[in-house]
Amino acid sequence: MEASSFAERALYFFGLTIGRIFYRVRATGCEHLPAGGFLLLPNHITWVDAIVLQLACPRRIGFVIDETFYRNRLLHPFLRTAGCIPITTRQAKRGIELAAERLRAGEIVCLFPEGQLSRSGTLLRLRRGYELIAREGGAPVVPVWLDQLWGSIFSFQGGRFFTKLPRRIPYKVLVAFGKPLSSEAADLAAVREELLKLGEFCFSERPILRQHLARVCLHGLQRNPFRTAVVDGIDCTELSRGRLLGAAAALSREIMHKHPERRIGIVLPPGKGGVLANLAVILAGKVPVNLNFTSSRDAIKSATAQAGLRTIISARAMAKRLEDFPWTPNVINLEDALPPLKLAILRWWIAGLVLPAQLLANSLGIPKQGDRAEAILLFTSGSSAAPKGVPLSHRNILGNVAQFAAMLDARKDDLILAFLPFFHSFGCTVTLWYPLIEGVRTLTYPNPLEAGKIAALAERFRATIMLAAPTFLRAYLRKAEATQLRTLRLVITGAEKLPAALATSFEEKFGKHVLEGYGLTETSPVVSVNLPEPKAKRGEMVQPSSRLGSTGKLAPGMAAEIRAAETGEKLTLHDSGMLWLRGPNIFAGYLDDAERSASVLRDGWFKTGDLGRFDEDGFLYIDGRLSRFSKIAGEMVAHEAVEQKIAAALQLEGKMDRVICVVGVPDEAKGETLVLISSVDIDLAALRARLAENGLPNLWIPRVVRMVPAIPTLASGKLDLGRCNAIALGQ
Repeated sequence: MEASSFAERALYFFGLTIGRIFYRVRATGCEHLPAGGFLLLPNHITWVDAIVLQLACPRRIGFVIDETFYRNRLLHPFLRTAGCIPITTRQAKRGIELAAERLRAGEIVCLFPEGQLSRSGTLLRLRRGYELIAREGGAPVVPVWLDQLWGSIFSFQGGRFFTKLPRRIPYKVLVAFGKPLSSEAADLAAVREELLKLGEFCFSERPILRQHLARVCLHGLQRNPFRTAVVDGIDCTELSRGRLLGAAAALSREIMHKHPERRIGIVLPPGKGGVLANLAVILAGKVPVNLNFTSSRDAIKSATAQAGLRTIISARAMAKRLEDFPWTPNVINLEDALPPLKLAILRWWIAGLVLPAQLLANSLGIPKQGDRAEAILLFTSGSSAAPKGVPLSHRNILGNVAQFAAMLDARKDDLILAFLPFFHSFGCTVTLWYPLIEGVRTLTYPNPLEAGKIAALAERFRATIMLAAPTFLRAYLRKAEATQLRTLRLVITGAEKLPAALATSFEEKFGKHVLEGYGLTETSPVVSVNLPEPKAKRGEMVQPSSRLGSTGKLAPGMAAEIRAAETGEKLTLHDSGMLWLRGPNIFAGYLDDAERSASVLRDGWFKTGDLGRFDEDGFLYIDGRLSRFSKIAGEMVAHEAVEQKIAAALQLEGKMDRVICVVGVPDEAKGETLVLISSVDIDLAALRARLAENGLPNLWIPRVVRMVPAIPTLASGKLDLGRCNAIALGQ
């Protein structure tokens, strides 16, 4: 026995000593660990998770492992000495009994509830075996999160284990122990929710979130100064990352010295000019405000006044195009501002090539930290009301960029089609700041509706990633040739729900599976996204990364709760209810609107206004926007569900454009009643009869039809709910 004890101590001494050479592990939440036996449930990211956990835990841990590994001729002596507990699916009872005995003896037992290493960095489905062990052993369950291991050589980041260079040595890791759950309370939904909350806590502790957006962009641009940053689809010219940095730095000095105001407006479409203007404003230490130039004059004036704008960066071509635009007193036209700066641009370009990033940032006067200070200001689309100002902090943008980068795992040859406007949150974060920071090339085009021209550009420059709203995909079905999008490896949609018929039609024509995501301006914006399935060897269990009808899994570092829409009562993640989110990408409140901010923010949690639920694999399903529900005779009725029934009855599923919309209007007797807005001729009596035959409740069937030339939509591709409501009311 003493020999065994000595061997165990020797193994732990040498194993942990080697572990400390390569890892710097910081543990938090150790005060939550019970004094007696408990079951430890961590996420599973790398082959060395057990070593990292033991480095973090003050007591010895007994690990439950697959018997195949336990009996491995080379590993068995070490695993037996370390006190590992073998288990097999064919004879699980014995392994459960051994683990329960250890728990009753006051020891720590660790089981990886996912049952396999994550190949995407996200939390997989949790297996039920841990519940039996906890109950049999009469012990509490402690969730624990291992953070920042995704990307190490022992993870599957990049599509491979081991065969990649470590990013740094020693590798910093944060391990967060959660509060104990009783064995009865630790069901699948509860444990997943607690793990996500621990993951959010760890992610929010990352140092990158405290940095300044300008410094991080500068670092990103300096890494590959001769690599193309932007391909402008108008003239097909390319701008390198180094030249972009030089031009932006030179322009930033002009902005800083001549325009003392805090925020600078930008009225430019996606292109070299738009990228340059946003980068220059950030380098000047100011806040860029990309204005939605497709909005009404009143909406633009409202946004300008809310932001306190006195200066706008634009171009003469935009002034000709926007005849009724409410310009500020000062307008900087890039055609006039850049030519006199040629010498300054050259100097800053050379400085970017020779100076270390820190010295260059200091010479530009960029603060070392941005953290929770305002970095950019966006305005909501105003789809249901006047535009609301959404200040996003440096932490918000850098957090969402890091989240999206982890999910997308971009390749060196990737080229993003960047035609979403920068005043749209998805276009701003994912096609502006993300490429600048991560070094991904973009192919810009100013008008997302010109699908034929964009498709030709995608074919010419071999674009690999398309980010679009479903509305824009319909244009490709009409105007693009089947072969023009053959180089795309990812097609991701957001902004509105992706109709199944549209996704099917797109895949049939172009051979590209459309992946749906979900986000909001207030979340910077990416919340969740479906992704291609990771590669698996023959015989390995497939880890799903996409699921039809869902919006994918949550971005890393995000936590979620489901609460009853009317009472706020806490539900499980598997129930349908109001979706609340927490994470580093959540904004801190609306611009100068404390009352509205308080209505959606509570103790760090954000009320999305969407009804959602999660399945056991962690996929998020959005059942609908609360504003697109009507309460009729005490019953919640989803407008989208009624629209689907009407589309089926009228055989409209294959239509490329949205041709109907259901809106709720006040009704004295029933609370609300539904109005159908349509751009196609409808025989209302025949439609009502058909809907009744198909089992739609009478209260759900619209009694009024409003005919319109086209269903109103916004520049982002979303339904213009404000205009639709006005039409429904006969205004």
